[in-house]
Amino acid sequence: MTTEMLPSYVRGEWWTPAPEAAERATEVRDASTGEVVALVSTEGLDLGAALEYARTVGQASLGGLTFHQRAVLLKQMALALTERKAELYELSNRTGATKQDSWVDIDGGIGVLFTYSGKGRREMPNAKVYVDGAVEPLSKDGSFLGRHIYTRLPGVAVQINAFNFPVWGSLEKFAPAFLAGMPTVVKPATPTGYLAEHMVRILVESGLLPDGALQLVSGSVPTLFDELRLGDLVGFTGSASTAERLRAHDSVQTGGVRFTSETDSINASVLGTDAVAGTPEFDVYVKQLVVEMTTKAGQKCTAIRRAIVPEASVDAVIDAVRARIAERVVVGDPRAEGVTMGPLASLEQRDEVLRQVGRLEAAGGEVVVGSTAAPTVTLADGSQGEASDGAFVSPVLLRFADSSAEALHEVEAFGPVSSIVGYGSLDEAAALVARGGGSLVTSVATHDPEVAVALAAGIAAYNGRVLFLDRDDARTSTGHGSPLPNLVHGGPGRAGGGEELGGIRAVLHHMQRTAVQGSPEMLTALTGVWHQGASARPYQASGEPHPFRKSLAELRIGDQVASAPRVVTLDDIETFANFTGDTFYAHMDEEAAAANPFFPGRVAHGYLLVSWAAGLFVDPEPGPVLANYGLENLRFITPVSPGDEIRVELTAKQISPRETDEYGEVRWDAVLKNQDDELVATYDVLTLVAKERATKQESQPA
Repeated sequence: MTTEMLPSYVRGEWWTPAPEAAERATEVRDASTGEVVALVSTEGLDLGAALEYARTVGQASLGGLTFHQRAVLLKQMALALTERKAELYELSNRTGATKQDSWVDIDGGIGVLFTYSGKGRREMPNAKVYVDGAVEPLSKDGSFLGRHIYTRLPGVAVQINAFNFPVWGSLEKFAPAFLAGMPTVVKPATPTGYLAEHMVRILVESGLLPDGALQLVSGSVPTLFDELRLGDLVGFTGSASTAERLRAHDSVQTGGVRFTSETDSINASVLGTDAVAGTPEFDVYVKQLVVEMTTKAGQKCTAIRRAIVPEASVDAVIDAVRARIAERVVVGDPRAEGVTMGPLASLEQRDEVLRQVGRLEAAGGEVVVGSTAAPTVTLADGSQGEASDGAFVSPVLLRFADSSAEALHEVEAFGPVSSIVGYGSLDEAAALVARGGGSLVTSVATHDPEVAVALAAGIAAYNGRVLFLDRDDARTSTGHGSPLPNLVHGGPGRAGGGEELGGIRAVLHHMQRTAVQGSPEMLTALTGVWHQGASARPYQASGEPHPFRKSLAELRIGDQVASAPRVVTLDDIETFANFTGDTFYAHMDEEAAAANPFFPGRVAHGYLLVSWAAGLFVDPEPGPVLANYGLENLRFITPVSPGDEIRVELTAKQISPRETDEYGEVRWDAVLKNQDDELVATYDVLTLVAKERATKQESQPA
């Protein structure tokens, strides 16, 4: 095999160093065989030009798209990667990943794209500005308002990734940045960067990437932080020591560059006092511990490093872990049939893990499962033997008799290594979790809600995520070590203090929240959402068609129905009560209603008023309005007595065409008032409306 230089993708084209750079390039080797896979170098790369390309070309191309348009592209990218994921799986073998490991990395990364595509279209507007929170009235007459909006950062998102998840690690950062409209420069870790490179190659060849939206730097970036400025963002995954060094750079400290990190974490898993041997919780605890020790050969930032169990259960857990590893774990080349755990990513990583195990032993840890000796492994041809050129390590469990040993809570062997320690009380268990200095995740196996509540109170503040595992969710749980795009991935303290994923929260990390103040008219223009007090166009006065007769192409923000009044009678109230069965005393008993501090006497049902409001604003004929799919933010404000009048103003508040359908959503501002112009009720009406008005022929029944 000819070893070639691994290219970068910058400024819209593939780039490789000059041939003479090969002599100084870093060799990247197959984790199982030691065969050289690629040479990596950035010698001669103009990193500053790549960043400027993102800030100019990338910003312009992404800035022309709405959130929904970007979300649709994310789905298409996910499909493009799915079509060619067999290529990624084949390369992933070289990193030491088993098929299951590759599924977590490759399919997990693709799943992140699908998730952000769906959430972007469901939870964000088809617009370029994201509105945060409710209107803040700043004047008594409503002429001066405040609101918070998010707009995209004007720079580039630089994403520095770790070696353990070259696909997922890239895509879990790229997806929210892309949805926010921020161009990305990906810098993968060198040992597995060839897999990230092929993933980027597939996306480039798909033709789906807007110009400048994604660039790849294969190799070191020693001058990176000198090139960054206000408006740029760095998302880092790696060691805590490296994160602190980068965070201390002037670009971050005084230059305004945003820096978030997700770093090594001494995660814990606690066995509840009720989860004794023989219970489903004990069994699932042991199963999860072995999974976390061996998946990706333990090279996961979320892996369990400390098994914290009741003192009486320590021996039982050790015996169960030993038996499960002997029964289910086969160490070897991932390309060999039956192998369940591959090597570490590199020989350097293997040596570092063994060095850290040595530190744990020196601090009092006793190896009770496994060994640090070179293991006999299954080779690619199916035979058994030692692989001196492969980065293999056996699963290792150490026992600590002294729970206060500092190394137990501070030293991380980033491989198939965990330590077990006993606790005497739940307070002690919580204190041991906290000794980790801040973690990405802690799991708790218990079926006792009181145990769960007690531990949560003591450990939640030290973790980004806490998983409670029991017999009811054991089969459906995604497990201790699986970050999900729906939930926050990150953690306080040693874990980096940052947050990734977490749905739309991660998108907003790539945007700036700004308080805007102004008149209702101005805020309507700034946000694309109609505000009370802004100009409206009642169709009765304008001579235009009823708003329900308008397609999305014709409807405008501020189009309004201002209804005639309707009188509420006692007969109406009683008829509604008897018809629905809602004979609550406030509607049917004058004396009891008058004794209530909220009512002057018998009053109309709130849902009667909402129903009548629909009758006052609706246009009943078939047309562009296809369906009403709900109400939001409903509040009843002023009671309505028999003899009162109500009228409704319904105003087109927000219009969101769907990118992939022939219809979209319209949010209407609904306000009910009485004869004294007092607010009776306010709410939003949600409808689905066709993009175009159907022709007469199309509207005829078949």
